[in-house]
Amino acid sequence: MKVIRYALYAVIGLVVLAVAAVAIAVAVINPNDYKPQIEAAVEKQTNLDLILEGDIGWSFIPLGLELNKVEATLEGERFVALEQLIAQIDFWSLITMSPQVNTFVLNGLDAHFEVNEQGEGNWARIMKEKPAGTAAPEQADTPETPAASEETAEASEGGEALNFNVENVEISDARVHYNDLSTGQSVVLEDFSVLASNITLGSEFPLDIQFRVETAQPKLAVDGSISAKLKANQALNEFTMSGLSAVFDMNGEPFSGKSVTAELGGSLAANLEDETASLNDFTASLANLKLSTNLNVKGFGDKPALNGSLAISEFSLKELLSNLGQPAIETTDPDVLEAIALSTNLGGKPGTVALSDLKITLDDTNFNGNGSYTLSNGGLVFNLQGDKLNADRYLPPAPEGNAAAEAQSETPTAETASAKQPETDLLPLETLRSLLLDINFDLGELIVSNLTINEIKASTTAKDGLLKVDEFSGKLYYGSFGANVTIDARTDNPKWNIRSDVNNVQTLPLLTDLAEVDMLSGGANFNLAVNTAGNRISALRNNAKGEISFNLAEGEFRQMNLTRMACQGIALVNQEQLSTSDWGTTTPFNDMRGTLKIDGNTLNNTDLVAELAGMRLEGDGTVELEQSELDYEVGLRIVGDIHRDQACRTTEYVQNVVIPVECRGNFAEDPAGLCSFDGSRFRDTLKDIAANAARAKAKEEIDRAKEKAREKADEAKQKAKDKVDEKLKEKLGEEGGKVKDALKGLFN
Repeated sequence: MKVIRYALYAVIGLVVLAVAAVAIAVAVINPNDYKPQIEAAVEKQTNLDLILEGDIGWSFIPLGLELNKVEATLEGERFVALEQLIAQIDFWSLITMSPQVNTFVLNGLDAHFEVNEQGEGNWARIMKEKPAGTAAPEQADTPETPAASEETAEASEGGEALNFNVENVEISDARVHYNDLSTGQSVVLEDFSVLASNITLGSEFPLDIQFRVETAQPKLAVDGSISAKLKANQALNEFTMSGLSAVFDMNGEPFSGKSVTAELGGSLAANLEDETASLNDFTASLANLKLSTNLNVKGFGDKPALNGSLAISEFSLKELLSNLGQPAIETTDPDVLEAIALSTNLGGKPGTVALSDLKITLDDTNFNGNGSYTLSNGGLVFNLQGDKLNADRYLPPAPEGNAAAEAQSETPTAETASAKQPETDLLPLETLRSLLLDINFDLGELIVSNLTINEIKASTTAKDGLLKVDEFSGKLYYGSFGANVTIDARTDNPKWNIRSDVNNVQTLPLLTDLAEVDMLSGGANFNLAVNTAGNRISALRNNAKGEISFNLAEGEFRQMNLTRMACQGIALVNQEQLSTSDWGTTTPFNDMRGTLKIDGNTLNNTDLVAELAGMRLEGDGTVELEQSELDYEVGLRIVGDIHRDQACRTTEYVQNVVIPVECRGNFAEDPAGLCSFDGSRFRDTLKDIAANAARAKAKEEIDRAKEKAREKADEAKQKAKDKVDEKLKEKLGEEGGKVKDALKGLFN
């Protein structure tokens, strides 16, 4: 027992001596006397020039150090400086192995970091270069002592953690300058301050941060303030932040000089050991845009599991753009883009972000659906259903009056514009090859280009550069349509396969709504099959090969009267004048059909046929898509009576004759003026008429000759008969008496 007592006395004595030695050193030694030695030591070991302009002070209780007005220069320029540094630690807390920082004060820090034109930072030149051939000293492997191993094991098994406390932390008026000469970018952090107090592991403590950041490219200034309550456990693997309130006031070139405010709020928690994190009542806002979420995350690796919800409150996109100093979006309907909102639940198995109960609002359009995103391969699955959308409301407004004429005169033609502007690729091939998609989209009603389409269904998949629109269908003007497209982007020359069919779509309301053109009516049916290759519009047009077969039932040509054109030709043949003045503006037909062969920009049609009243329309021609040119030669074959006008009567001379009509011109400019009577081809018609007349005259002569021959034959036959009868009578006259006597004798 005495040994222990004496040992205890010895330890206490050593502590007292140590305390006394420190106290005497603090009282006797003046650190300012060693400024030259300190400066020289720094200059010897580094490329820095240290200037200790202010006083150096230290204290015993609490044990602390104070530096004032310190500056370090590098190559003649300021590298770092500070006005004051105070660091104080409670001496007795060190004795009890529970270190407690009374005060840490950093005031007036000024740091300068610069990157030269070669991309080298000035901080890389702080240390002196070692002479050539000097190798770094090798550190001998220090065998781990059993005691150290036991302490490490104890700590890993959850031994008593270090009790660390900080009473007060204060950083004020700090500045950091960063200048990159290789890019021209410069960033300044100034007015940086941090206030925290009563920092104790396992307990909550307040934190306040203030700062201002300015950048040169672009010119942007951000004033920020962050306040929250933080907490960390003694093992430093569990953290919480509550009462977060962060405000960032921004202005500069990105916002066209306007001031914009962004805010964050809510609570956060994270456990590094369990790999869990959560956001509770977390909000983020930018101007009038506000996002809110409650989210739990389990797993910090590549397969986190999410559970929570996310919502974007209804906002006006036009107001948001105005608040951010961005150009306004001009729309045909000024009342659109005023009510946009989103809400969804978040979940899914580990490694997948799943959206359920997804609701999207775009003004008066509502979408509902679900989707998922797989983190490992970027796979996106989406199902979305909408009620109705008028896309025309979101298009730019058309110029009016003189403005439209001026815009048209100032706007170059498509050919001129395309010649001046280089053509760009349609598809980002590398991005497309990385896509993994399975998207289904339904929409009850869509109005686009003034067309109304109902019951739209679209299904798209993409994998390994193969994009497929498996279905794109809907109902359109009392009919229906369907299409599928395959794009093979696995090579740099993507291949396109397009198939489409249309059933009984009424062309009159379609063309009227689409282009205000009412030149054709009827129920359209067609089938399209096209293959092409390329990644630019010109290449797709030039490489296109395929066929379009079409049929237009029970329709009429409007804004043109083909009957009048035919009657003009017939009247010329009859050498009479038409008396009818009101011909009307339409030509009904029962059926029009044909096939268009696609060869690059040219559509060839050789079998155009239509059944008209008393006529049969036959034609062939080409359509040049690039120039919007139509070149058709049409014939109206007379097969019956076509009009009651006497001058247009169908005689044997015009029966089966073709009245020529030509349709030529730019169909994008004046569709109604394309077709007219073709006088140049009427000579061929006259030949046919002359041939008909010759045949008719020859037939008439033949019939007359036959009639004369028949009359002569009848006359000769009659004479022969009369002669026979005469001889017969003579013969009967001689034998008559004998026969009479014989009959009498028989009956008597």
